[in-house]
Amino acid sequence: MTTIDVLFPEVIGTINPNLYGHFSEHIGGVIYGGIWVGEDSAVPNVNGFRTELVERFRRLRPPVLRWPGGCFAETYDWRDGIGPPAARPVTANWWYNWDGRLESNRVGTHEFVKFCRLVGARPYFAANGTSTTPLAVRDWIEYCNFPRGSTTLARRREENGDPEPFGVEYWGLGNENWGGGGNMTPETYGAAFRNYAMVASSVGRGCKFIACGPSDRDVSWTRRFLEAFFAPGHPGSAANLHGLSMHYYCGTAGEATSFSQDQWYELLAKALTMEELVVRHRAAMDTYDPERRVGLVVDEWGCWHRDGSGPSRGANLFEQQSTMRDALVAAMTLGIFNRHCDKVVMANVAQLVNNLHSLFLAQDGFLVATPNYHVFDMMKDHQGAQSVRTVVQTGRIGEVDEVTASCSVQADAALLTLVNARYSDPVEVAVHLHGGAFAGPVSRTVLTAEPAACNTFAAPDAVCPRGDALTASGCRLVQSLPAASVTCLRFGRS
Repeated sequence: MTTIDVLFPEVIGTINPNLYGHFSEHIGGVIYGGIWVGEDSAVPNVNGFRTELVERFRRLRPPVLRWPGGCFAETYDWRDGIGPPAARPVTANWWYNWDGRLESNRVGTHEFVKFCRLVGARPYFAANGTSTTPLAVRDWIEYCNFPRGSTTLARRREENGDPEPFGVEYWGLGNENWGGGGNMTPETYGAAFRNYAMVASSVGRGCKFIACGPSDRDVSWTRRFLEAFFAPGHPGSAANLHGLSMHYYCGTAGEATSFSQDQWYELLAKALTMEELVVRHRAAMDTYDPERRVGLVVDEWGCWHRDGSGPSRGANLFEQQSTMRDALVAAMTLGIFNRHCDKVVMANVAQLVNNLHSLFLAQDGFLVATPNYHVFDMMKDHQGAQSVRTVVQTGRIGEVDEVTASCSVQADAALLTLVNARYSDPVEVAVHLHGGAFAGPVSRTVLTAEPAACNTFAAPDAVCPRGDALTASGCRLVQSLPAASVTCLRFGRS
């Protein structure tokens, strides 16, 4: 039997709500046809944004939403996305060579900020740090954040319909600069970031600047960037560096909706690699920043399967269906962030709709929530709570633990999330609560289905959670976790 000891006295730290962040790039069907349908569309909308998506997304209490890229940002000029929509230029964007689509710039700064306000998320702007100048980024910050009537750019924002400042706090200065973002070395980018951050900070009081960090296991990028940034004689200011971003995708094992049992475990093992990456990159950062003034940001993560399995059948670049397997990846990854909330300050699942590891799939008047959506819904109350240590003694299947767990405490309840990684077998678990006053009423929510099950427009509830109440025996609870499942147990105060 698997045993789980929840040690309430041992607090790891506060789970920053931003660990449950999201990402919406101008790529494929994410923005146009996904989030945005247009104000004149027959599809119900709010200011052009798909009403059903707005309402369902808002229920998750999304803390932060990254935009407009991703790689799209490498060639984006923010001025193309302001002013009268009919006068905005049509441009070839970063992804043109992949899918031949042009960018209408119909959704720009004003529209995106309105979407964030509709769903209750704070915007995280990824600024072009590849093919534009530090002055252009500085001007974008001034346009967004300066008081009404104070400068020419602030007055221009007012002329475009928004007198009051947007208050955009988070700014990424560059994206994947080791690759499409300029094919830079860490040293070259470290010098470039110092330049961008210094210029941007001249108007960016209160802004939090995020630098491009490594891809996957490239710890050398982390070390070399920080060494260049903090170089003697030409040091950057830690005040200008809020976070260092990391990107990690699980890759694929089999197809999105068709895979063997071995491929099931192969993908879950890749997901669990996130824990190693977080620990190793944070350790490298601690060498240069022992006080942890600079946070680790995982602003792209998720599964990357071959596209073509979503409803557009390949018309939307990188669009893929998400199954129960992807839901377990989501729950495992969020659990890692919960357990390492002292190391990670923000994370953004990629992406929101019609793309990689999406929470929604949309086409014309149809919208369906994927199993990933339900995981975020089940786990949303970890946001802002105190993460407490869990000790799990469980079996292993190859490189995958049978059961993983994370627990957090708020004033009136404790939330324990359990993932049974077994492909076809339930697992008996005994939960022991130590040193807390949470042996009261227990409620349970379970998400489980066949491993390749997914939600479609025809069957939108094929994978959805079920809830009930349980009776605990003092500070001990014995449970049978269904195969391929995510379970959330909520303990009230006794």
